Amino acid sequence: MTHGNPQRFRRLAVAIGAVVLVVAVTLALQHDDETRPAGAAALTVGTDWRAQAEHGGYYQALATGLYAKAGLDVAIRQGGPQVNHSQLLAAGKLDISIAPNSFIPLNFVDQKVPVVAVASMFQKDPAVLIAHASQGHDSLEALKGEKIMISPDTRIGFWRFLKSRYGFTDDQIAPYTFNLAPFLANPKAVQQGYATSEPFQIQRSGIQPVVMLLSDSGYTSYASLVVTSRKLVNEQPDLVQRFVDASILGWADYLNGDPAPANALIKRDNPDMTDELLAFGRRKLKDYGIVLSGEATSLGIGAMNDARWKEFFDLMAADGLYPSTMDYRQAYTLQFVGKGVGTGGTR
Repeated sequence: MTHGNPQRFRRLAVAIGAVVLVVAVTLALQHDDETRPAGAAALTVGTDWRAQAEHGGYYQALATGLYAKAGLDVAIRQGGPQVNHSQLLAAGKLDISIAPNSFIPLNFVDQKVPVVAVASMFQKDPAVLIAHASQGHDSLEALKGEKIMISPDTRIGFWRFLKSRYGFTDDQIAPYTFNLAPFLANPKAVQQGYATSEPFQIQRSGIQPVVMLLSDSGYTSYASLVVTSRKLVNEQPDLVQRFVDASILGWADYLNGDPAPANALIKRDNPDMTDELLAFGRRKLKDYGIVLSGEATSLGIGAMNDARWKEFFDLMAADGLYPSTMDYRQAYTLQFVGKGVGTGGTR
């Protein structure tokens, strides 16, 4: 999975192209709003990358009618290169955005944008570092001082955690272009990735990678965060609750039921997606406890807590990313989660 939204760090020529594409997307969204049926409440949701297993629960809720049953007319817009759904959300062109990590809601607070996270469908961020076997690169501690290929977005993302917790330095950074060829060609290479994607491609090339899940080594970022405007939360909390609950049920069904309905829509939106990669991604979501682990096992899928947000913020504030006086609590609300939805419990 090639996350990172690198468009935010392109040069002027690419930035101009991004503006053109955002305008096109905006016009498309406006057209969709005009053609969608009346009755159910319309919500346009933007994902953080091109459609894949990491979005399976949302697509399952759409495909199996869970959103419709909740009185919602949901349209999912996949992300990808040159699509910045965070900007579209802030501009009011999306109702909901799926954010890849805890930095996004905190960044909104830092920039004084009234946007808030209302659920975290992933208890663990699937971000990993990937190395070759038999090179001594089998732990994060062993990677201190080694060159690591990361994207510009990652440099202000989990790289900050690795610097603070493991003593990594910026001179270790090598450019990552979302192409596996440099990694495959160099046994000493180390790169970023997602547990649900790149290891599959590497294995298909005949290489068994060493995969280090950052969330199992102290990285406490939430992931697949449901983010929306404070205006929607304040004025239509029932609408937000219905979306959160239906999405939770979609994730429970995607992981434990038949994923075929979601996978069909994912492949429609992203024709490059294969059945094999979808199956691998779904299996890793389960194997690693990405969705169901920690508090989610008792409080329900989507659960968040204050202590974890504070721990993450404190670490990043100590690293200088945020002012220590910033009210990090403005980045999230717990009012819509922790009610047993998705665990067999009831609200």
